[in-house]
Amino acid sequence: MRGEPSCPKCGGRVRAPGLFADTWQCDVHGTVHPLQPVIPPSVEALDVVVHRTQVPVWMPWPLPVGWLFTGVGCAGDDRSGGRATAVACTGPGPLGGIGELILVAEELGVGLGARYAGIDGPDPGPYMSVEKPPQAKVLAAGRPTPLWHVSGVPDDRAVFAGEARGLWLWAVVWPEQSGLLMYDELVLTDLRDAGAEVELVPCGALSPRLLEP
Repeated sequence: MRGEPSCPKCGGRVRAPGLFADTWQCDVHGTVHPLQPVIPPSVEALDVVVHRTQVPVWMPWPLPVGWLFTGVGCAGDDRSGGRATAVACTGPGPLGGIGELILVAEELGVGLGARYAGIDGPDPGPYMSVEKPPQAKVLAAGRPTPLWHVSGVPDDRAVFAGEARGLWLWAVVWPEQSGLLMYDELVLTDLRDAGAEVELVPCGALSPRLLEP
């Protein structure tokens, strides 16, 4: 597990602000919001991200039967706060086997969602056919939120994206057939609004998907 910030777009090393730049820098992508090291899933880890981020921390709540919280990531630094969050959950797939879901909330241009989706980013817009009806809908913080299929992704996953609270919302599901989960109108809660309920979140082992998309 890496103990230093990395580029949210490629996972490469980043340089901290210094004499020549007042922002975090990736050699490939220039100025970025650094992805902080992922720590093992716990209520305390969630609490840290919830209190530092400027964007939602989306989680299906209540979790589907048998599903567990399996990690959280955040892109941003102490000065700017979190500009992207990624929450991983793991549980029984709709067609058997193990399903994995990563929900990403991010500002325009951060690129974390595109990295988990496996596409050239930073944003899903070019890969969404928004002139067609949405393929899925979730209830995000009480608001019906349409999600569209994101095209051009690897065959091992299904990816949906839309807009919630004025920010990108990505749902990346492994394996691809577990994308059926998104047709059940999941109820998503922004854990910044959950208060003491956060302490009830059941935790599992850290999802390797969160470390190596």
